[in-house]
Amino acid sequence: MFIINCKNYEEISGDKILKFVKIAEKVSKKYKVKIAIAPPQHLIGLVSNSKIPIFAQHVDNSKVGSTTGYVIPELLKKSKVTGSLINHSEHRISSEDISKLVMKLRELKMISVVCVKDVAEAKKYSKLNPDYIAIEPPELIGSGKAVSNERPEIIIKAADAVNSANNNTKILCGAGIVSGQDVSKALELGSEGILVASGIIKAKNWKKIIEEFSKAMNN
Repeated sequence: MFIINCKNYEEISGDKILKFVKIAEKVSKKYKVKIAIAPPQHLIGLVSNSKIPIFAQHVDNSKVGSTTGYVIPELLKKSKVTGSLINHSEHRISSEDISKLVMKLRELKMISVVCVKDVAEAKKYSKLNPDYIAIEPPELIGSGKAVSNERPEIIIKAADAVNSANNNTKILCGAGIVSGQDVSKALELGSEGILVASGIIKAKNWKKIIEEFSKAMNN
């Protein structure tokens, strides 16, 4: 699994998100790699008919109905959104909300990606059986220094923690990934995919960098 978190970067604002998603669709098909994109929340509707999975960057543990301004899983599902990041380091939520949202997404047959900052959290939240746990040490996010190089032991330990939960949860690696080499290293260390943001969104040539990452996923 190869998830691209667009955050709220200027580079994919407005109609630019359409161009970005089209490139990702072509690369996904060409290299047979599962690529999912998490656009800014207000742009989800523009791309929800995409041929590749579209995720929300965040969901709220709120109900359908009079909950102004909240992002509700049930409504996302009706807009063909296939999953969501939960508890990203830039949008942390309580452990109670994490637990309820993982359950809610499972009931809706949507993909849950719980982001964690360390091995202790990986161990704790993998017990909830989300689809993915994404390990991202906050100090490396957006740094251009890949966790697979700077802190390889954290991926190994997080993978062990997730595997010891003995369920279906898979480990993803994020933070500072900027090259195909970073991707290969993460997979070598036990990761089953990557979560990446600025390393792709801020690249000069989207097609080239998404292809580089995809080739690394296939090797």
